[in-house]
Amino acid sequence: MADILSLKESVVVYLDRSGGLQKLVEDCKQFNDPQHTEAVYRFCISVNPSDLIEVDPVLGGCVLHDPLKATALFQSVCFLAIKTLSLVEKIHTENQVNVVLRLTHLPPFPEYILDLCSFPRGYGSMRPVSMEGLVIAMTRVTKYTRGARFLCINDDCPCSTGFHHIRVHVPGATESATVRNNFSCMICNSQLREDVKFRVLGDKQLVELIHVRALDVLNAHQQSSLRYQSVTLFLRDELCNSMRIGRLYRVLGIPAHVHQWPNITWSVETNRVQPWEPEYPHKVSDSFQELLKATASSPWRFPAIVAHCFGLDVAPPGLHNTLKLGLLLSLVQTKADAKDTCHNLDLLVVTSDTLIPDRLMAYSLGLACRGVKHQASGEMFASLSRDEHGAGTANIHAGSALLATGGICMLGDLGCYKKDKLDSLQSVLESRTVSVFIPGKKYGEDADQQLSFPVQCSFWALTDPSQRSGRTECAVLGTAEMGPIPVQLADAFGLVIQCRDMLGEQALLAQTVHTLQQAVQPGKPLYPSCWEFSSQDYQELVAHAQSLQVELSPGAEKIIHGYYMASRRVRTQSQGVKMSVASIKLLISLAEAHCKLCLRTHVLEEDAVIAVLLCENSVTLKHGASALIIPPDAVFSCDLEDVEGLHKRDTILDELHQNILRFIYAYAPGADTYITEE
Repeated sequence: MADILSLKESVVVYLDRSGGLQKLVEDCKQFNDPQHTEAVYRFCISVNPSDLIEVDPVLGGCVLHDPLKATALFQSVCFLAIKTLSLVEKIHTENQVNVVLRLTHLPPFPEYILDLCSFPRGYGSMRPVSMEGLVIAMTRVTKYTRGARFLCINDDCPCSTGFHHIRVHVPGATESATVRNNFSCMICNSQLREDVKFRVLGDKQLVELIHVRALDVLNAHQQSSLRYQSVTLFLRDELCNSMRIGRLYRVLGIPAHVHQWPNITWSVETNRVQPWEPEYPHKVSDSFQELLKATASSPWRFPAIVAHCFGLDVAPPGLHNTLKLGLLLSLVQTKADAKDTCHNLDLLVVTSDTLIPDRLMAYSLGLACRGVKHQASGEMFASLSRDEHGAGTANIHAGSALLATGGICMLGDLGCYKKDKLDSLQSVLESRTVSVFIPGKKYGEDADQQLSFPVQCSFWALTDPSQRSGRTECAVLGTAEMGPIPVQLADAFGLVIQCRDMLGEQALLAQTVHTLQQAVQPGKPLYPSCWEFSSQDYQELVAHAQSLQVELSPGAEKIIHGYYMASRRVRTQSQGVKMSVASIKLLISLAEAHCKLCLRTHVLEEDAVIAVLLCENSVTLKHGASALIIPPDAVFSCDLEDVEGLHKRDTILDELHQNILRFIYAYAPGADTYITEE
């Protein structure tokens, strides 16, 4: 008894030092409404285990290893404080005080960490643990019984009135453990009946969490036969809707065995939710640092060589350079941050030979912080099932696009998709949200419901122009055949790149020799004269470039704005094509990505020039050429085998830079105010 009294004194000291008593006083004010009477009054108390251990190590150990006992101690102290200070007159017994301890963190020791890959999970005490994982499914918010009042049916029993029999939800308890009709009075053993008007309801949501390494099974490199199993989390009250499908979280929770006869399921009662991002290597390799110094004289050379030497396991240097650059730009630009803003760069590749571009995409997917290769037969966005934990509500499962949040979703050849899938894809590309319709009758609700989820990933796709055409004719100069997809879908993608390299016999021979040499001499450097960078080097480069915060310079802004206004005016008048605001976003995204790939934080005019060239080539493929005449592969219009080739490319890009300025000066309204004729 003395030990219990000592622990309660320590609780008072901690609450006083941490501001918990003051918060208790503030929380009690909301319960003093005379129209508001409940059986149970809920109080959330934030507990810092480190501070609590300094006050009383025994109490700190109790919170970390016997949370039910610790909750009872805090409950007793809070009840005494409420009665002593007369904070809530409607609270008559200790049972009416429902205390929830919210832990700020757990000690960083292995004993408090639960690896979602470890088995078995069903052993050990019910104490708080920390786990990290990816949300792959969640239910709608439903109701559960937080607390209920029961009265004895024997009128002579003192428990026939008052608040002597109060049942409150505890971790691991089902609904029937809180409310049912076979409870007995603890004094006279008569049957208890619930006073329904005093039942207190709360919000509940179920979430499926899985280890982040499970995504390795979904990307292009499926080399593991491991099977991953998700964990069910119970979110209650203020924690509902604190998690999002496709996001990573660190969760503090109490594992519990939920008894649903004849089964026992293992789940976690969530205590705290925090967004989490795994740490990626943010250093740049020595090889790339040397290259950066060697190419410091030109703002265009470093990303050119990086793209030129990219994917040597798949294709020889110089082949599909524009595609390689597009993939790298998409990789460094795609990111979803904690503020819910998403930076993305979608890519559609037009090619009559999809094998090598598809392999390049698959190779690049392995460099992304998160990459998912979608199968045409699978679910792209979201699917529904019935919850298996007794609620019977709708369980929303993430599709490939939601699983790829903050990363890349590789769709492959769009010719494999049915029209309804392509229509859904176009809608999502345009709105960046996916809507899920939930029929109420099927899932136990009175009304139908429609939920929307943000899609925060970049899409990579291929289209083969030799397949059935989605347009009637390609009469406009420069327009490319888009194959089985409509031009509206190509417009929704933004950046479209046509792979022309395989049309020449020389390129085809180079690819053939490259493939045969790799088969005969695996691991041997194939191009001694070329800069050699490993996949690890590229992964670190992408991770570092992705983390850079860049800012547009006034010169870059003028080129982007001027090109958009001029192109909008020219194409509207000559082709009837309306340049949407999405074009501005694409231009800014491309310029920022090129700046990041150059490992700079200031977007220069040269970055904006590359963005304009890529965008103009893309628009030309969809709608035809305009008054701005540029080569089909304007960014890589010559070979880069040596320094002379790099110098020639710089000269060509300087000329194209001047052409863009002339185009802006001639067609953009008011361009003469910020661009001189010279």
